[in-house]
Amino acid sequence: MLRPQDLGEGERERWRALRGASTLPRNPFMEPEFTDAVGLVRPRSRVAVVYEGREPVGFLPHERGRLGQGQALAYGVSDAQGAVLAPGLGLNADELMRACGLSSFAFDNLEAEQGLFVPQAAEEYASYVIDVEKGYETYETVLRAQSPKFLKTTLAKERRLGRQVGEVRFVFDERDPAALRTLMAWKSAQYRRTGRRDRFAQEWITRLVDALSGTRAPECSGTLSVLYAGDQPIAAHFGLRSSAVLACWFPAYEPELAKFSPGLVLHLRMAESAAAEGIGLLDLGRGAAEYKDSLKTGELPVYEGAWSRPGVGAALHWLSREPSRRAHHFVRSRPMLAAAAARTLKGAGRLRRP
Repeated sequence: MLRPQDLGEGERERWRALRGASTLPRNPFMEPEFTDAVGLVRPRSRVAVVYEGREPVGFLPHERGRLGQGQALAYGVSDAQGAVLAPGLGLNADELMRACGLSSFAFDNLEAEQGLFVPQAAEEYASYVIDVEKGYETYETVLRAQSPKFLKTTLAKERRLGRQVGEVRFVFDERDPAALRTLMAWKSAQYRRTGRRDRFAQEWITRLVDALSGTRAPECSGTLSVLYAGDQPIAAHFGLRSSAVLACWFPAYEPELAKFSPGLVLHLRMAESAAAEGIGLLDLGRGAAEYKDSLKTGELPVYEGAWSRPGVGAALHWLSREPSRRAHHFVRSRPMLAAAAARTLKGAGRLRRP
């Protein structure tokens, strides 16, 4: 059991090799560099290293709470979670959790094919993806077939934006810290406007994004993409990229220019640039949204739930999370209730605004 910073280079290389050999998309949230960044801001971060003889054959990044309550690393924020294990490893969840000294292990974005923990999942959700493996032109062809009005309208708005506001310019990997601060301000305002919890009001999340913005590794690199009209930033996104996947994380735009759909234009340009960089997949994450329905070409399953064993820690986990999770699922699975809840949140957001 190690703190992330105590992993040796040999262990890190083995971790990367196991991810490289996996049949799953190489999501950057599952790389050691993401674990390193979380370890800087979450002191309870740990990595369980499984050995077979002298060879490391498995890694489980996680956070440990009181009474041995465990959860996936950066629970509630990370978009891909789970263990990194050698194929065919004879290991079960009870063994691993006992060795970690954990009474429970909660996850909310567990990767598919995580055989250790999927049986403990309470819910399966769709993570929406954009496939640009065959190039951006092929993706546009798919969009024209599945939602021709959407693509035509968005491209027309992009042209109108250029005429009325300023020449449209897109930077895929922007290094200006001021642009990142602008994005965070937009996103905080969006959270408040829609009545949701402001993630950037939590210091550790802001520090995590700052740390990742300076991370430059082949399979985990912080990437800030910005859409400009003239010299003015009008939409931006911060996420993580590997050689194969751009994990979309924090998108936002200038609300005063909403009529031009700058967020949609931004995502089209991100898809175009990702394809040019050799990235084959944009992972938009779980959670239904109209813009995802318009942009997606497919879905990947992710899971929410928890492994637990009888005891005080497991009981505390159930009491702290399960009633809320069940209530959220009840509302999300009923469209009329979900729409009413969204209206209520927006109304609460308007009341909170100064």
